[in-house]
Amino acid sequence: MPYESTISFTLDTICPWTYLAKKRLDVALARVRSANPAATFVVKYLPYQLYPEASKEGEDKYAWYMASKYGGSEERMKMYTTLMAAYGVGVGIDFKFGGTVANTLDAHRLVQHYQSQRGSACADALINSLYRQYFEEERHPSSPQTLLTAAQEAGIDEKEARAFIEDEYEGLQDVKMLVREQAGNGVDAVPYVVLEGRRRDFTLQGAKEVDEYVKTLEQVVKESG
Repeated sequence: MPYESTISFTLDTICPWTYLAKKRLDVALARVRSANPAATFVVKYLPYQLYPEASKEGEDKYAWYMASKYGGSEERMKMYTTLMAAYGVGVGIDFKFGGTVANTLDAHRLVQHYQSQRGSACADALINSLYRQYFEEERHPSSPQTLLTAAQEAGIDEKEARAFIEDEYEGLQDVKMLVREQAGNGVDAVPYVVLEGRRRDFTLQGAKEVDEYVKTLEQVVKESG
C-alpha cells in the first residue's frame, strides 16, 4: 500500500556533522526506496544556527574551531580534523578545514525560499552545493557568490536567483522564526532528524551510521502497513 513519510532534517550549513549525516541518510534512502517502491519519503529541511553571533564577513574557520571547540589546543584540533577526514571518505566528502566561518542566515534564507517555491528536490540540490562549497572548496558559507553558485547548480535562473539574494530582507523574518521554532521544539544541536511514522515518529540526534538510518526507515515502512 502506498505510504508517504516526511523526514524533518534540521541542519546548519557550517556543521560538518550535518553534512556527514545528510550523505549517510541519502545512501540509506536510496537503499530503502529501491527495496520499497510503494513508500515515499520527502525530506523537509529546517534551519538551525550553530554560530548565530557570527558576522556576515566572518573569520578564520580553523582558528575559530580550535579556539571555540578545542580550547586552543592544536593537538585536539588535529585529532578532530583527522577523524572528520576519515568519516568523510566513507561517504565521498573531501573535508577541508581552511576558509571562513560566518553567519548562515542568508544560506538558510535561500534554502527555505526555494524549498517553499520549488520543493524538496530543489532544496536538496541547494544544500548539497552549499555543503560542498564550504567544506570541500573552502568557500564563504553564505556570500552572494556562494549562494548564486548553489542556485545555478539547483537549476534556478541566474537573474531570478541574483534578485532574491541581493534583497537581503526577503524571507529573513520567516527564517528567524523557523530558527526560534526549532529551539522551542527542543532542538539544541544538529543534525536533528525526525522521521514521521503512521503510528509514531522516530527522532535521531547526531550523525548516525548508514545502517541505523536504514533500520529506522525500514521500521517506518513496516509500521505503515
